[in-house]
Amino acid sequence: MSDITPGLWELLLKGVWITVQLTVASAALSALVALAVGLARTHRLWIVRFVAGAYFEVFRGTSALILMFWIFFVLPMGFGWQLVPMWAAILSLGLTYGAYGSEVVRGAVAAVAAGQREAGVALGFTPAQQLRKIVLPQAWPEMIPPFNNLLVELLKGTALVSVMGVADIAFGASLVRNATGDSAPVYTVVLLMYFVLAFVLTRGMRALERQAKAGLGKDVEPSLAARALARRRVRATAGGEG
Repeated sequence: MSDITPGLWELLLKGVWITVQLTVASAALSALVALAVGLARTHRLWIVRFVAGAYFEVFRGTSALILMFWIFFVLPMGFGWQLVPMWAAILSLGLTYGAYGSEVVRGAVAAVAAGQREAGVALGFTPAQQLRKIVLPQAWPEMIPPFNNLLVELLKGTALVSVMGVADIAFGASLVRNATGDSAPVYTVVLLMYFVLAFVLTRGMRALERQAKAGLGKDVEPSLAARALARRRVRATAGGEG
């Protein structure tokens, strides 16, 4: 640790900022893709469901790293324009994790009770109004926990961009390691950096989940009274068995 000079620490800190930018931009693109593809997979027209399902299968079954290479190296041959590595990485991660997220959206939307949709029909809502006023408000809180997992996976997936020369945490760590020759302290610090970022993201998503469920009159965690009642039941059961 003593061999890591202030200049080398600055490389790692700049890498944190690049990783945060990658995560936020890729997550925004992933959310848009997940919502569009996930809703399309529940559409009443079979052709829409087929196209959305094909997208899901293709991008779920391909490597984000190879897709990144394809966007950066192959795409310019056909279209004559070149993306910078940062944007190629964002596009690759966003399309890939958006495919995973579309399954979350599809499942949450499908889990909304049919009676809720029927109530919307009885009120004369259009399909778009049913989606906006009935389905999504109830499905959204159920999407947040799996989205939280995907967001953490996306954060860790940003380390792939280091092979493209993008100066994220992983790239900065390799430079510091080459400069100092010490692997253990450098990569220990990097592990802690990823953990702290993931912890912050998780806390933020938990707060969002509480807010979303509070809007529907639900509790994210059991109340103190419910916990006490559960403990009494467990003790009573244990005593009866004894």
